Amino acid sequence: MKRAGCLLLAALPVLAGALYYFFGAAVLKDAAAPVTPSAAASQESRKDAKARAEDSAEKQRAEDAQVIADAPPGLAAPDKKELAQKIVATAENSTLDWRSTYGSIQDIGDGQGYTAGIVGFCTGTHDLLTLVERYTKDHPDNGLARYLPALHKVDGTASHEGLDPGFKAAWKAEAKVPAFRRAQEEERDRVYFKPSVRLAKLDGLGTLGQFIYFDAMVFHGPGVSGASFYALRERAMQKAELPSDGGDEKAYLTAFLDVGRVAMKERRTTIDTSRIDTAQRRFLKAGNMELRTPLVWSMYGETYRVP
Repeated sequence: MKRAGCLLLAALPVLAGALYYFFGAAVLKDAAAPVTPSAAASQESRKDAKARAEDSAEKQRAEDAQVIADAPPGLAAPDKKELAQKIVATAENSTLDWRSTYGSIQDIGDGQGYTAGIVGFCTGTHDLLTLVERYTKDHPDNGLARYLPALHKVDGTASHEGLDPGFKAAWKAEAKVPAFRRAQEEERDRVYFKPSVRLAKLDGLGTLGQFIYFDAMVFHGPGVSGASFYALRERAMQKAELPSDGGDEKAYLTAFLDVGRVAMKERRTTIDTSRIDTAQRRFLKAGNMELRTPLVWSMYGETYRVP
């Protein structure tokens, strides 16, 4: 997962909000990004959305469960989920064969350490560490367990300290183990796929919108601050009304893609935005709201087709 922000950044707005409340604006005069009460409210709104996406929002659980039950399967249908992973694989690993990417691992120079596996788990963004921790709990003798101290140390950084020279080879070797392949898929579903599809349904989005949420969560991360997924969703909501609130679905998705593209360019001006420009926007412009096949899109200049 190639995304902006880290755990420290997520904590700063909460700390700044507390300082503002107890000591007044003067204390925050020299802060790099002071949080106003409205910004603090936005942070809470994002946290609420995240809780709903992860089915942990007690207050709305029954109501949300009914919405989900009444919605069509959408991206959760087996054939659509397979299609979604194929499209993501063309963006993450330039291939339709996503099952060939369990062992992929490289540093792509984005400041997030090693990027590895089926959705680009990163050593610098906590999700790779979490994957290895959860896998090691069930399989303590695995070939990656010995790197856990180093993974803790480099979490939130671009560093390879303690990982080189053996970590890449260890990852590739472990990726041949069926249990680790299952662990990657389970973590993909737990952190990215299920929350994004669930929230998209609650937001009134069809299959394409559910995929757009999934891809954005993979790329930007399931955080609530900076340019993470929930912050981008909030920005899009300021530009267009959610379909669940009576808004036009295409207008909202256009707004969401707009803010997502801006966030990508803010991270690195030279970044290739194919995953939005020549894939998702193409589907949206064609009115393919249910991601019907056959499907054709381009990624980094290469054309892909799913019959």
